[in-house]
Amino acid sequence: MRPAIQILVTVLLALSVSQARCDVYSWIDENGIRHFSNVSSPYDKTATQIPESVSSTIDKSNFTVIKVFDGDTVQVQGEDLEFRIRMVAIDAPETGGSKKKGQPYSQQAKKFLERLIQGKKVRLKQYGTGGYNRILAEIFSQDVNINLAMVRQGLAEVYRGKLPKTLDPASYRKAEADARRRRSGMWSQGKAYKSPKTWRKENPW
Repeated sequence: MRPAIQILVTVLLALSVSQARCDVYSWIDENGIRHFSNVSSPYDKTATQIPESVSSTIDKSNFTVIKVFDGDTVQVQGEDLEFRIRMVAIDAPETGGSKKKGQPYSQQAKKFLERLIQGKKVRLKQYGTGGYNRILAEIFSQDVNINLAMVRQGLAEVYRGKLPKTLDPASYRKAEADARRRRSGMWSQGKAYKSPKTWRKENPW
């Protein structure tokens, strides 16, 4: 069996056992930076499998936020690892990338998140893996749930897709309802507001 197929089979088996975690695969890129994913490595990289017993310590470790990509995606570093986090349960306005104009309040969401956690130590609570091999997680800074803070500020909505079974969305939905009532942040647009999910469908990459 080809190595890439072996990795895929191993991960699928792990996911069938646990929704929250599975084995982690680590590799070093051409710049000497170590990355990890609980899906697989890029096709041209040789990955080392890290047992779940080791990856589970991630929830007990502190990481530094080294880059904020947008209102719901960041890069963290620590424990000899560097990886990307997709903030679970929330969906912030799309920035549009380098070739497209983003949604209203997308830059405000990014800047607010930068003020909250850029360069700071954070804790993570993992919920498995989402698209593009990104770890799904709640981010905590000084015991503040940063995911929830984005929703309360009116700079992210509750994610409208499938949520992890182990995550209770009640607090997120209450925070969104409160932000809508106050017309905070992106909710000030009223009827002109578009969900990030709708915007992505209308503006495919």
